[in-house]
Amino acid sequence: MIRRCFQVAARLGHHRGLLEAPRILPRLNPASAFGSSTDSKFSRFLPEKTDLKDYALPNASWCSDMLSLYQEFLEKTKSSGWIKLPSFKSNRDHIQGLKLPSGLAVSSDKGDCRIFTRCIQVEGQGFEYVIFFQPTQKKSVCLFQPGPYLEGPPGFAHGGSLAAMMDETFSKTAFLAGEGLFTLSLNIRFKNLIPVGSLVVMDVEVDKIEDQKLYMSCIAHSRDQQTVYAKSSGVFLQLQLEEESPQ
Repeated sequence: MIRRCFQVAARLGHHRGLLEAPRILPRLNPASAFGSSTDSKFSRFLPEKTDLKDYALPNASWCSDMLSLYQEFLEKTKSSGWIKLPSFKSNRDHIQGLKLPSGLAVSSDKGDCRIFTRCIQVEGQGFEYVIFFQPTQKKSVCLFQPGPYLEGPPGFAHGGSLAAMMDETFSKTAFLAGEGLFTLSLNIRFKNLIPVGSLVVMDVEVDKIEDQKLYMSCIAHSRDQQTVYAKSSGVFLQLQLEEESPQ
């Protein structure tokens, strides 16, 4: 599926004239599969009532910096237009009622599929994070605390864990800002090591949307912004989802 997506993305990037020709991926319709309004899109991603577990809630493993900054952003959801995003164990749960276009659909066991950043179930041992999204400004902030199962150099987080969190924050932001679904490129420049158990703040912005692509940037830093851990940029492909057929 990813290979098919990259093939189509390359075709879109190098042969812009093909945008008007038959293609595997449909061109994005502003009144997309989510409905005719932004509200309907968020209502699917942010269900008011659900029995699904939200993993982006405080637990005993969160450090004091993460807890206090989480509370600060919760206050911003009341007055500044920020939205706390729930984090379920699978992206399937975030897009219930929708599916990939038939050209990219695959059959797989739905029994216990998990998103990579929620694959470690023990609290505090792996990826502890929460994402806040600002829809008007098309930007997000992710609070990330790497656990000991993500260690690279002794006492410090593996660079791949930060890359995974950047990709995850990019993807959720791209999805809500413009139906971005697939990572086309991800470039990272690491600056400093991250101590295991410490807080990383990731500021993500959508820089532009054109040619069915979202161009995004991220800076990962300490809470006091005195230490920059990494800078990255990413490009995501827009893709219109389809309504699932009634069973």
